[in-house]
Amino acid sequence: MVETRKVQVTGGSTYTVSIPKGWATENGVSAGSTVEFYPEGDSLFLTPKSEEERTEGTLDIGDLEGEELTRAVMTMYVSGFDIIALESGRITNDQRRTLRDAVQSLVGLEVLEETRDRVVIRDLLDSSELSIHNAVTRMRLISLSMLEDAVAALAERDEDMARDVIQRDDDVDRLYMVVARIFRATLRTPKAAEELGVGRETCFDYHSSARQLERIGDHATKIAHLTLELGAEGHGEELAGELVDAIAALRSDASGVVDRAMEALFTDDNAEATRLANEARASVRDIDERARGIDELLRELEPARAQLLGLIVDSLSRSADYGGNIAETALQKATPTP
Repeated sequence: MVETRKVQVTGGSTYTVSIPKGWATENGVSAGSTVEFYPEGDSLFLTPKSEEERTEGTLDIGDLEGEELTRAVMTMYVSGFDIIALESGRITNDQRRTLRDAVQSLVGLEVLEETRDRVVIRDLLDSSELSIHNAVTRMRLISLSMLEDAVAALAERDEDMARDVIQRDDDVDRLYMVVARIFRATLRTPKAAEELGVGRETCFDYHSSARQLERIGDHATKIAHLTLELGAEGHGEELAGELVDAIAALRSDASGVVDRAMEALFTDDNAEATRLANEARASVRDIDERARGIDELLRELEPARAQLLGLIVDSLSRSADYGGNIAETALQKATPTP
């Protein structure tokens, strides 16, 4: 429900406005309390000043195991808890191993306390020192290098390189969790956005784009797995030069879409951002045409082999589509606000 208040002048020069009593009571604000104001454009956000430096959360993990337990820890992490207490009547050895793996898969976490029925995890990072821009930039570099190496592993039948690509997917996932944690922090309190020096709308754009980069990393991983499968199934014989060149060119074009889209997202020049984003979106259509041409080459191959290679072509096309999504976000970011 929207409430309105009239601005008054006290002391001849100070503007004052009253706070709704219901809101003040619910948030522990009373006479003598200190509140904080955060200007953002033509808006002014007010929040009670928190005396707690770190937020703590407790979760009963009960019978949670494996992936469910890992996701529970990740959810608490992304939600912004600095100290996470995981409790159960008795924490099993399997649960402890899962928790240690989850801690290692997330940036900044360490096990602070471990007893028979309780494991406490602490975040060592200072949120004010994190950079969402740097995290997204790093995701861009890793995901595109994974895509390039995955196709190189296919062309060179290099299984070691393919396995290395698969391992690097964890790095992209860790960075995405950091971005998600930062973004959710800016939604909870304007103080987080002020400490970052990045507006909340920009954080939203970075988070949306980071999700696309995470998916590109997933498709690079998929290509690496398919490369290993081609070798395992006896389809690892050398690919025809024309086909290798066509797939490599498709990868290069897909990476180019992502690069132009990311440049559009990062630039503060709205006209340049619009130009780059539109170029990236137009290139996606050209890539779709190139992919259809490769599909024609695959018709000449043995069916099982053609199917696996077709999945690789599809992953490259989808990576370009994700670049197009980033370009769309960049266009929205460059559009003047009402």
